[in-house]
Amino acid sequence: MDESFANLQTSHLLGSVPAVMSDGKKSSADVHVSSVNEGPSANMQNFPPNQGKNARGYQTLETPTEGTGPEQQPSNNWKGFFNVYSYTQYFDVDTDVVLNRLMSSLYPTSGDFFNKIDANPDMYGLVWICTTLVFVLASLGNCATYLVKKRNDANAPWVFDVNYINLAASVIYGYAIIVPLAFYFSLRYMGSKADLLRFWCLWGYSLFIFVPTSLPLLIPVEFLRWVIILLAGGASSCFVALNLRSYLEASNDVTIVVAVAFGLQMFLSLFIKVWFFP
Repeated sequence: MDESFANLQTSHLLGSVPAVMSDGKKSSADVHVSSVNEGPSANMQNFPPNQGKNARGYQTLETPTEGTGPEQQPSNNWKGFFNVYSYTQYFDVDTDVVLNRLMSSLYPTSGDFFNKIDANPDMYGLVWICTTLVFVLASLGNCATYLVKKRNDANAPWVFDVNYINLAASVIYGYAIIVPLAFYFSLRYMGSKADLLRFWCLWGYSLFIFVPTSLPLLIPVEFLRWVIILLAGGASSCFVALNLRSYLEASNDVTIVVAVAFGLQMFLSLFIKVWFFP
């Protein structure tokens, strides 16, 4: 290279790198780089995009402001009462658990049903049993009237009565919802402990025995029909009464409450016999 170019002064040029200097002299750029590399690490800061009236200033990344995220909205919102997803927890139950509770309803003398549902009372049994019982009563009730008419007069006309579905739905759903609700408010008024969800679960499973016993009620023998419905009603009534007594053993006026529950359950069984299997 030509030595004339090596002697040119380049320090006045922007962005130029100075040549090798002595140990005692350092450029300002070297001092700045050294201070950045050797100095303490700076704390990163997050500057909000707006500096308006309600701005909080800069915030460090290690200590974010609490309560600003959308996930921290209050969960106890009254609108959750009308949200379907709020009730999914009451239908989250395994098939084995439901079968175990169904079998428990067929053994009314145990009186430990509340202990079995204490961890997870469900509404699945109430809805499923009531819906099944409505269609069973409506269909088998029409079959029973058909058999009775054909037995008395083989030429008698017969028409499927659709009103059986409306009647069965009104009675079964109304009984399974309103009766536990009435017991809940009555016991709360008397100062006794009461849990509405557990009461709905109890009364819902108590109706299961009427599902299998509706089939032998098709037998066109009136005496046998009354024996079957009284046995089914007695078992269902004992299931409700004994479990309710064990649940309210430390409360007052248990005898009256248990007697009323027993009587209402027996009245339902007699209503099923008279209206659907005459």
